[in-house]
Amino acid sequence: MGSLRTKITVMTLLIVVFAVIVVTALSVFFIRRTEHQKSDQLLLLLCDTGERNLEYYFNSVKKSVEKVAEFAEADLDGTDDKHLSRHMEEVEKYFEQMAYKTNGVLTYYYRIDPAVSDLVKGFWYINTDGDGFVEHEVTDITQYDTEDTSSLVWFTVPKHEDTPIWLPPYITDNLDMRVISYNVPIHWKGQFIGVIGIEIDYSTMAEQIDNIKLFNNGYAFLNDSEGNIFYHPRIDVSLLTEETMPKVPDGLIDQNTFITYEFNGVKREAAWLPLSNGMRLNVSVPISETEGDWRRLIFNIIIVAVEVLIAACLFTMIYTNRIVKPLKQLTEAAEQTDRGNYDYVLEYDGNDELGKLTRTFKLLSNHMKEHISSLNQQVYIDALTQVRNKGAFSDYTNDLQKRIDIGDEDLKFAICMFDCDDLKQINDRYGHEKGDIYLKTASRVICNVFQYSPAFRIGGDEFSIILVNEDYNNREALLKRFEKLAYDLNNSAVNQWEQVNVSMGIAEYEPESDVSVADIIRRADKKMYENKSERKKQSRNIIV
Repeated sequence: MGSLRTKITVMTLLIVVFAVIVVTALSVFFIRRTEHQKSDQLLLLLCDTGERNLEYYFNSVKKSVEKVAEFAEADLDGTDDKHLSRHMEEVEKYFEQMAYKTNGVLTYYYRIDPAVSDLVKGFWYINTDGDGFVEHEVTDITQYDTEDTSSLVWFTVPKHEDTPIWLPPYITDNLDMRVISYNVPIHWKGQFIGVIGIEIDYSTMAEQIDNIKLFNNGYAFLNDSEGNIFYHPRIDVSLLTEETMPKVPDGLIDQNTFITYEFNGVKREAAWLPLSNGMRLNVSVPISETEGDWRRLIFNIIIVAVEVLIAACLFTMIYTNRIVKPLKQLTEAAEQTDRGNYDYVLEYDGNDELGKLTRTFKLLSNHMKEHISSLNQQVYIDALTQVRNKGAFSDYTNDLQKRIDIGDEDLKFAICMFDCDDLKQINDRYGHEKGDIYLKTASRVICNVFQYSPAFRIGGDEFSIILVNEDYNNREALLKRFEKLAYDLNNSAVNQWEQVNVSMGIAEYEPESDVSVADIIRRADKKMYENKSERKKQSRNIIV
């Protein structure tokens, strides 16, 4: 019992045995009592899921119509026929884009009130065959009483209610199809102009509703508040008239969420939820299927409980090793971290507490590594020019020295030394702020030229580049490029501190004769001072 693995194994087995016994006893006692509750929850869950999907679809239709209505009211600048004709063309183009982006659109329209214009009527587009929208002649509403909301409901109801509205299912004018629609009244300076709307059939809704299935004979359907069925997966409502349209069975038009009713001699249970367009979504299933064979279920639970006890004993002994293994890895990682080594692998990435602990430890280790790296960077970065400082130069040259000492045949590099002329003069005459600008300008030009080599500020006005790789191979061209850039910059500079007056010297590593990096640095320094002396002579000659 001394090891963690043994303690976990024994404790887990005791808990599993006790839990299985208790769960089995409670399951036998409560199974019949909870069956009905579970079926209700499942019905409501399916109903809620379907309601969410349908509401998402209805909201997409609603948003499309409202966007078009908002565009239309913003576009209106007059109610005479000329302005309305131009306005209609703009809205028609915008509405077409929105209609193609919205699923299940059967028709879309913008109808102008005849009281506003008897010439500009609006437009009406239909897509009855699924091949795309085609323009249809708008309904002549002059023969109707537009104050009577019992006719032309798509126009009269929004006008009368003076608010965006979902209309209950109705038969479309001219097309003789059963649809629902969302309509928005359009106003200009307080005057009613017309109605913008979209009519949808039930094909898109049908796809959502058909996916709601429960057991063998469970299904979902839609009806309105008066009990008229709008869509049923087993009834083709589109072929029925108002006279032949079936009503929902007695008991379904109820305010209770869960309803029990009888249909065709079969007792059924249903759950329903209201939709924003006034309809109800029902999910129905035979009661015989929700109850099931509870005796057989209880017997199966007892058999499974015995099997679980046997399997748990074997599984626990194996699984405890998987628990202990990550703990061992964490212990080893903690020891590595204590020694300053952050490059280790922690494989475990479960979603349990141990996985969270492992990820937290890795995150902590990475933060420590980044923090230490940031501190090291601050130690080795020059605060003014943001290039590496003298300490970094020393470390880099020490690494080069080690490669020289072991006789690295692939080692190729050169050291270039730079000295910014006249820094003291600029500081004394213009101030140290201008001197800092002078140094940063020189540093920027050096780094722009020698892009693939490390740059260092090794003194107040001294910089160094250790040329490697491409910069080493192109060193002659790069030195000429530096001189050219400095020359161009100096000619364009207005002030002395904006110039780049730099003396430089370069020395290549010669394996046959160089035994230390210091020798190369001295040669580069010597050439740099020779260059400085030559530049001073040239400067005096120019002055003379």
